[in-house]
Amino acid sequence: MKAFRIIGRSIRDAFKSVFRNFSLSMASILCATITLLVVSISLIIAGNVNSATKDLESELSIVVYLEKDANEEDANFLKSAIEKVDGVNTVVYKSKNEWKLEMSEYNSSIGIIFDSYEDNPLLDSFTVTVNDVKSLDSISESIRKMDKVESANYGEDTVDTLVSVFDVVEKATIVVVIALIFVTAFLITNTIKLTIYSRRNEIEIMRLVGASNTAIKLPFVFEGFIIGILGSLIPVIITIYGYIIAYEKLNGHILTDLISLINPYNFIFYIALIVIGLGALIGMFGSLRAVRKYLKI
Repeated sequence: MKAFRIIGRSIRDAFKSVFRNFSLSMASILCATITLLVVSISLIIAGNVNSATKDLESELSIVVYLEKDANEEDANFLKSAIEKVDGVNTVVYKSKNEWKLEMSEYNSSIGIIFDSYEDNPLLDSFTVTVNDVKSLDSISESIRKMDKVESANYGEDTVDTLVSVFDVVEKATIVVVIALIFVTAFLITNTIKLTIYSRRNEIEIMRLVGASNTAIKLPFVFEGFIIGILGSLIPVIITIYGYIIAYEKLNGHILTDLISLINPYNFIFYIALIVIGLGALIGMFGSLRAVRKYLKI
C-alpha cells in the first residue's frame, strides 16, 4: 500500500509541477512536439518505401523466351531447371499458341496478321517471379545460360535504378528516425534539467528531511512521462489527419500508379501509437537521466 501511495503522490506532484513551471514545461513540450512530428513523418515515409519495395518485388518478373525450335519436352525440362534456381518463386509457362490467341482476342487486326503467316512467329515463354527483387539480375543471368533460352529480361535499366533509389531512401529514413529519437531525448533531457535546476532547493530540503531517492525521482519521471505524452499529441493529430487527407488527394498513389501508398487505416494508428510510446519513454528517460546525472541523486 505504501508503494501505491508514493506512486499516487508522485503522479499528483508531477501534474502540479507541469503547471507550476509552465514556461519550462512548455519548452520541453515544444521540443518534443517538433522532433516527434519529424519522427512521425519519417516513420510514414519509411513504412511506405518498405511497402512499395515489397509491392515491386511481387509485381516484377523475368520474361524468358525459348528458342524457336524448342519443343514441349524442352519446355518441361527448362521449367524444372528454372524452379531449382535459388531465389525463384514461381514459374508460369505460356505457349506461343496461347500468346497468339491472347493477342488476337485483344486486337482483331493482329489476329489477321498472324493468320497470314504459315507458321506462328511467336515464341514459347516463361514468366518467372523471384523472392527478392535484388536477385533479379543474378537469376536472369543464370537463366540466360540455360540451353534453349532465347532471352531472359526484366527491364534492367529502369528496375535497377528504381530499386537503388528505394534502397537508399529506406536506409536514409531509418538513420533519420534513429537520429531524431536521440535528438528528441537530448533536447527533452536538457530542457528538463532547467526545470530541475530551478527546484534544486526544494529537492535539497526533501533530502534533508529524509526522503528517499526513489521518492524524489518518481515525480520527475512522471513529469517527463506527462511532457512526452503532451508533446506527442499534436504530431499524432497532424499525422493521422494529414496522412488521410494526402492519401485521398493522391488517390492512394504517388508519382505513378505503380507506387501505392499504404492504406491509412490501421497503419496510421500504429504510427500514432509508436509516436506516443516514444514520447512517453523519451520523456521518462530524459527526466530520470537529468535527475540521476545532473543532480547526482
